[in-house]
Amino acid sequence: MFQQMKYFIAVVDRHNFTRAAEENNISQSAISQQIKELENMLDVKLFDRKGRSFELTAAGEFFYQHAKEVVKTTNELIDQTQKIGKLPINYELRLGYLSNFGTNEFLHTVAHFSQMYPEVEVKIKSGTHEQLFELLKHDRIDLAFSDQRRALSNEYHNEFLTETDFMVVLPLNYPDNNRILATQLADLSCILIVNETQKAAEEQYYRDALGIKSRFLTVTTIDEAQIMVAANQGYFIVNKRTQAMINKETVKTIPLYAGDIPLQQNYYTYWKQDNSGFYIEKFAELLKKQF
Repeated sequence: MFQQMKYFIAVVDRHNFTRAAEENNISQSAISQQIKELENMLDVKLFDRKGRSFELTAAGEFFYQHAKEVVKTTNELIDQTQKIGKLPINYELRLGYLSNFGTNEFLHTVAHFSQMYPEVEVKIKSGTHEQLFELLKHDRIDLAFSDQRRALSNEYHNEFLTETDFMVVLPLNYPDNNRILATQLADLSCILIVNETQKAAEEQYYRDALGIKSRFLTVTTIDEAQIMVAANQGYFIVNKRTQAMINKETVKTIPLYAGDIPLQQNYYTYWKQDNSGFYIEKFAELLKKQF
């Protein structure tokens, strides 16, 4: 029946038996016979034939709409089955995730995936956005879970996951407010949580994307950053997800705005178009469900 369904869809899409037959490399009489056998099998008329033209019956319209979904799903099943069949027995999935993301969606996805596919060896690297981008670009990881800092590229699958507001971490004695602008922070030092090799890229992002005009300091951990803020040595920027890591007894957080608009951070799953496969796509699907 599957092949007959494909013939039926082709006839309806082309509204012509001859063109449908040509596209499927069979004769018009053969495709007509296949449609007739399909109608006999279903015990309903799918077409009202009027000379050389035809219209779908109510049953034909119903069957057409649902047959398209069945054919699409079946083709996807065949494609994924073939992909799995061609994978090596000891498959390795290399994942990259953003350091200091703050919540556990990635962890839960790794646990769920590993239970579903115990035959797959999962290897994980963490890093900043720039580090993950370089790893993905040079084929050292298969998939990256990271924030968006550059225009989306057609070379990659870009699966949107979530967005969240930026928050500024400030000393407790900073005046209370329901928002803060980058211009109000210009006289304070901005603390970056990166190593020295990533400092230049991080500074550029803060200036271009967030409008930060402050001078920059660097630390390697969020604990160091909080200590410096508590000691009135500057501020640092997190978002609503990572602010769960902040000790509100020693510092405060205020939403970062550009005018009347809250600044937000987008998160995506990225993987190369030419390196797509069943396990990569399945992991991306499971991760998206976490959000």
